[in-house]
Formats: sequence, C-alpha cells, structure tokens
Amino acid sequence: MMVGILLLMHEPLAGAFKTAVGHLFGDSLENFEAIDVKIDQNVDDVDSLARQAIQRLDSGSGVLVFTDMLGGTPANCCRLLKVESTIVQVLAGTSLPMLLRALTYRKEGLEEVIAKALQGGKNGAIRIDPTEAN
Repeated sequence: MMVGILLLMHEPLAGAFKTAVGHLFGDSLENFEAIDVKIDQNVDDVDSLARQAIQRLDSGSGVLVFTDMLGGTPANCCRLLKVESTIVQVLAGTSLPMLLRALTYRKEGLEEVIAKALQGGKNGAIRIDPTEAN
C-alpha cells in the first residue's frame, strides 16, 4: 500500500506539476491525480471532484493533498474535505521538491511522507550564488 497523492491547485498548476513529475517518474504513476481549479469554478463542484479523487486514491494508507497557496479556493476546499473512510492531510505552498520527496517516500506511511515533503520544500528553496563554481 502507498499514500495517495492529489494535486488540487489553481489552473494550470496541478497539471503542470503532474507533467513535470511525469518527466521524472513516468506518466503511469499509481494513486496520483491532479485537479486544476478554474477561476470561475463552483466551489461545490471542486469539493465533489476532490472527494471522488480521494476515494479513488485511498488504498488504505491515506491521501495527501497538495495545494498551491493557503487562502485560495483550492486550499479552502481542502479544509472542507471530511471523508470518514480515509485519512486526508493537506499541505499548502507546494513546490516541485516537496512533491518529488512525497512521491519517493509514499510507501513509508502518511506522517513520514508529510515530514519528507516538508523537508524537501525547506531544502529545495535555496539561493543560487552565480559566483560559486559547480
């Protein structure tokens, strides 16, 4: 079993992250979906799409939902997700390093995946000094 991963972000970010992940992991990742939220999309529709995706993604290890920013419609919809049959956790402020770490470690259990993703986000945000040699 592995943690399911759902990307729920402002359009076109979820699809773009999924495409980037496909370049590195291949396009046939299991228990991994993306939902792009359109600017004028009904919140109830987004909630319904997210709930359906969570049901598909949960293999018994829970689902980790990545969203782009706290306070936006996707993140607000995540707060409404209360699915009794699964464990759902949400991370906001998603970066590619966060997502790659979560995908790499998602057989470790939900709390470990969250810890690895957050560490990936912290370690992935660095200043590149153009004067330093590689």
